[in-house]
Amino acid sequence: MKQSGLRFRNMLATAGLPASSRGMEDAVKAFMGDVVKPGDVVVVRYEAPRAGPVCGRCTRITSVMVGMGLDEHCGLVTDGRFSGSTRGPCIGHISPEAAEGGPLALVREGDLIDYDIPNRRLDLLVPTEELARRRAAWQAPKRKLKGILGSVRRLAESASKGAILREGFGE
Repeated sequence: MKQSGLRFRNMLATAGLPASSRGMEDAVKAFMGDVVKPGDVVVVRYEAPRAGPVCGRCTRITSVMVGMGLDEHCGLVTDGRFSGSTRGPCIGHISPEAAEGGPLALVREGDLIDYDIPNRRLDLLVPTEELARRRAAWQAPKRKLKGILGSVRRLAESASKGAILREGFGE
């Protein structure tokens, strides 16, 4: 999160915003189709190295947010990354990433999310028992990739570990 990218201090912390959980393309469509409203937090998951196989940049989504005037009124949370031009409450590089079964994988439409940027807090307001049920039912999405892209996806470490490739590349 680039705290200096916030023009309005009212977005430094918020309580209980509803989350909508989408992939990158669905998130762009939701912004463009006026589905996302001021006060929403949009969760974009499966954009980090383990899901990729590349760590996607969320530049298109943030550009749409800015163009629609929602960059200071909506939050964005992702396991993907941002460019240096991001502004507004955009929180990226969440780890463990969704493809590893991290908390972003468990977010459902309408869940509440709190964030407090100065104190570096991001909380999913779902009871522990419900998260345990979701985790037990969760399965990593199947994405068939062959050749080098398949190898990279299979061997990539999380961004929190440097997004390096584990041993075994080329085998």
